[in-house]
Amino acid sequence: MTSQIILASRSPRRKEILEKLGLVFAIDPPEIDETPRHRENPLSYVQRIAAAKADKVALRHDQRCVIIAADTTVALDGEIFGQPRDLDEARRMIQKLSKKSHSVHTAVSVRSDGSSANGFDTASVTMREVTPELLDWYLGTGESMGKAGAYAVQGQGAALVAEVRGEIETVIGLPVWLLTEQLTQIGVKLKDLQALSE
Repeated sequence: MTSQIILASRSPRRKEILEKLGLVFAIDPPEIDETPRHRENPLSYVQRIAAAKADKVALRHDQRCVIIAADTTVALDGEIFGQPRDLDEARRMIQKLSKKSHSVHTAVSVRSDGSSANGFDTASVTMREVTPELLDWYLGTGESMGKAGAYAVQGQGAALVAEVRGEIETVIGLPVWLLTEQLTQIGVKLKDLQALSE
């Protein structure tokens, strides 16, 4: 029997998605090295990071807990765009993404009772031409910090986006269909987690 749900993330977007599912959970974000390995491709990278987050948090809790971890990365021509370190890096990222289509990969990793499941989803985002004025405005909102690729499609960053192909929740950072699939693989049903939260 599951004892508790743990979200291994400090992302407010992931927290909000789980709350919309009616879940009550604890938040325990792990500190891990998220530096990409030499020549690591974006898809391998995002899956490795999500699994590492889940594994680290699982060690800190009762094995009956359901651990939910995820990681999102933006990729353009094989280059990984994580969260910008500062506004200058955010500016460079958005300038590179301007007028181009890029991939957004989100990996989900779950653990419970010694079982684990890992998966990913990819969406494609096309950014409109980001003029210097638009870029200055967006950076001034402060929204670019803490976001893979330096923008938030569900926020004011929507002004930068021309098209999204795929699941919007993948771009936001936690596709519910994938989470449900991963939980099913380890024998946990979403309705049981919702009942646990009541």
